[in-house]
Amino acid sequence: MRTSLIARTSAALAGLALALTACGGGGDPLSSGSGQTSGAAAPNDTVVVGSANFVESQILAEIYAQALSAKGVTVEKRLNIGSREAYIPALQDGSIDLIPEYSGVLLQYFDKAADETAPDAVFTALQEALPDNLVVLDKSAAEDKDAIVVTRETATQLNVKSIADLAPQCANLVFGGPPEFQTRPDGIPGIQKTYNCSFKEFRSLDAGGPLTVAALKNGDVQAADLFTTDASIETNDFVVLDDPNNNFAAQNILPLINKAKASDAVKSTLNEIATKLTTQNLTALNAEAAGEAKPSPETVAKNWLSQNGLA
Repeated sequence: MRTSLIARTSAALAGLALALTACGGGGDPLSSGSGQTSGAAAPNDTVVVGSANFVESQILAEIYAQALSAKGVTVEKRLNIGSREAYIPALQDGSIDLIPEYSGVLLQYFDKAADETAPDAVFTALQEALPDNLVVLDKSAAEDKDAIVVTRETATQLNVKSIADLAPQCANLVFGGPPEFQTRPDGIPGIQKTYNCSFKEFRSLDAGGPLTVAALKNGDVQAADLFTTDASIETNDFVVLDDPNNNFAAQNILPLINKAKASDAVKSTLNEIATKLTTQNLTALNAEAAGEAKPSPETVAKNWLSQNGLA
């Protein structure tokens, strides 16, 4: 970083901590007022909804939770858990029951050799790869992929429109992203394998959050991993590089749930959500959350459910 790395990082971390606290992210998300912690399953008549530690996942989890509650299902929320590496074990031990997921990366989590990239092929392979106690419900048309993003200035200076264009320059560039991106099959290993792109340095930041956006804007990293529905891309005029060799597989939004909690009422409610969720309105949900009023994920979800007749 060019000037005051420590000062900027400290300020960003402080802002992130405040944001997470405002979203109910304080403390251990796998603990509840009932005293349950990781490893303690919820009652049979309760669906515990979890989320990853970024706003889009929290919004989707709120949509699931509020819709189920409106249908009379007893719901408990344990949001902002962390990465997939943290919440999948919680699903498997029953600490949580339901979480919004992304088809392609979920498939690669359970089958690291998976090479399917098209939406239907990914969905079919995913159903076969899941452990016996987990099931996915209908996938939505909404899709949010990881993407390699650069500033407009960098794209112009290097004359790049795709990851393939970037590959000859990778050795001179610092890349930023969430810690797990360094080892995931479609992360740094996939980019190296698919495009022969080996970055000068990997800088561990956050999952499509303020640290990554700030580092890219400030030039502390020259390329970064962001989600394609992230409102900061349009706000900052970032450039999403094309992925012509399909390093990033289809990433349709779908519910991942413990099979024992997938009752008819739960399935019908979540499948109805899937019919209404699109990439366009997912991007709009992120933009609303990032807007000047900074509404909570709970409020953003409530508005969307009302607008779509699901409240």
